[in-house]
Amino acid sequence: MRNMTLILSMVAFLGQGCTGMKSDGPATGFIRKTMDLDGETRGYVVYVPDGYTPGREWPLIVFLHGAGERGDEGWSQTAVGIGKPMRWHPERFPCVVLMPQCPKNSGWARRPAREGREARQGSGTHIDLALKKTLAQYNIDEDRITLTGLSMGGYGTWSYGAQHADTFAALMPICGGGSVEDADKLSKIPIWAFHGDADRVVPVERSRVMVEAVKHAGGDIKYTEYPGVGHNSWEQAYDDPESIAWLLGQKRD
Repeated sequence: MRNMTLILSMVAFLGQGCTGMKSDGPATGFIRKTMDLDGETRGYVVYVPDGYTPGREWPLIVFLHGAGERGDEGWSQTAVGIGKPMRWHPERFPCVVLMPQCPKNSGWARRPAREGREARQGSGTHIDLALKKTLAQYNIDEDRITLTGLSMGGYGTWSYGAQHADTFAALMPICGGGSVEDADKLSKIPIWAFHGDADRVVPVERSRVMVEAVKHAGGDIKYTEYPGVGHNSWEQAYDDPESIAWLLGQKRD
């Protein structure tokens, strides 16, 4: 996640042949799109599965990337996390996937002010607008919208998911953390959290605390902790066909 030049080169290489226009249908694959927000043009990506047709409703996964993929070029968020298994195993993803990009020097989650640190509202407006545009352009089953993210995006999943508990059918936060004050809101949504117990970037206790808080609030939550795995626990989580099938199997009441 540190070498952005390498990441962008890999995205460009892997993206070849992944986005195109079929003669008998809409564009499929990883499609870069733009939106105007606060006077600036922001990039985001929508993945459209092969065989997509507007004649029926499709589930939607919203993916929030980590800190290393922040920027404004609108592509690097497809190179780390859920994007890899989507390229390797597209058959596991019969869905639309929205991949917004967080600006540099910002984060997905809101953050209260603390000693020596200013409060931050988070980049939820980027998610809001990208989601609004995606719902307008594609035929999405609004009862089957799920949210997942890794590291900074794991924090975003806990935070944004709690703020929009009525929007999502399920949450899948990976190696992130949240606020226990959100436990009551989060208890209304099925959650499957993941973390590696050897994570030196985001301590595993961040997930453990949230899982226990949601359980205490009566929530429906699953938790997978990988022994000996460091911060890149998302590689195993997203490459697990069971986790993706679980996401796609959730439906809002």
